[in-house]
Amino acid sequence: MTFSITAKHMNKTLIKVFLNSCSDNRKYKLGPADLNLKWIVVVAIAVAFAMCGAAAQAQQQKPYRVGVITAGGAWYETIDGLRVGLRQLGFEEGKQFNLAIRDTKGDAKAAEEAARNFEQEKVNLIYTTSSSVTLPAKRATADIPIVFCVGTDPVVTGLVESFANTGGRLTGVYELGTDLTAKRLEILKEIIPKLRRVVTFYNLRNSVGIESSKLAREEARRLQVQLVERHVATVEELQTGMRALKAGEMDAYFAVSDPIAGSQDQLIIDTARVKRLPTMFNNQSSVVKGGLASYSVSRHEVGRVSAKYVQRILTGVKPQDLPVEGIDKIDLVINLKTAKEIGLTVPPNVLVRAQKVIR
Repeated sequence: MTFSITAKHMNKTLIKVFLNSCSDNRKYKLGPADLNLKWIVVVAIAVAFAMCGAAAQAQQQKPYRVGVITAGGAWYETIDGLRVGLRQLGFEEGKQFNLAIRDTKGDAKAAEEAARNFEQEKVNLIYTTSSSVTLPAKRATADIPIVFCVGTDPVVTGLVESFANTGGRLTGVYELGTDLTAKRLEILKEIIPKLRRVVTFYNLRNSVGIESSKLAREEARRLQVQLVERHVATVEELQTGMRALKAGEMDAYFAVSDPIAGSQDQLIIDTARVKRLPTMFNNQSSVVKGGLASYSVSRHEVGRVSAKYVQRILTGVKPQDLPVEGIDKIDLVINLKTAKEIGLTVPPNVLVRAQKVIR
């Protein structure tokens, strides 16, 4: 809009100059051909500036394009939070921005391909919902800004140099996720005092899943609980493994930080309910869907907070000028309806500590 006003002002100025030049007392007179030529020049310049102003205004009105890469499943809660946050900042979807979402279903190669394509398509920035998609997105791109939401320390994983000085084109929000693995297992043991065998699924090629399972293994040893680790490389292998579980074979399902398992939380919830298997998740939305319990931050809130990073980068701020923000408000969420369906009584001393109870 500013450019258009400037162009209009310049049109008036130019016309005034030309008219004044025509009425100047000169030692010679301009002929009709000269006057016609001057008017043609005036009109041509006015039209050119008007067209430039209209083009600039049209360019400003074009929505920003944000390429979203997610592992799917529970991580859609983060995207919902992003939409809410941008709306609170005055960014309306379809007018100020558009989201192009790529669901990788936990496949790192698919995340790399999505990121590479987004950079080639020249979207304004890439938005990622977990470490498992942020790491391959960083590897696959060279210049495009990336705003992340991650549950594993971004300094440890090499996404940024430090929280205060990111040192590059990546920044975003860090939520306590993987670091809460041991505490989740401890709470699960409190919910089920006679807990003996716990099953978990993760991909051995996923560094975050490996770290999370290590923390779970150490805590299981301390609690004198057997952690049964099942390795899966595809969604199909996870589905087969869950369905193959026999009733009574395990005392509970425990989620570690794995994109394949996280993308299939509804399948895990439904299968566990049929087998009367208690579940402990690392995100709240899975409990809302029917899981038994979670101990985590709100991914919706993480997405909402991350919106300010997206908004500021889209409007010209450099990622390296935005420190990583941490979110550490943790809630214990318990679904009593699910507990009743599987025949489990949650001890009162655990229930009273829950911030959210679904009845």
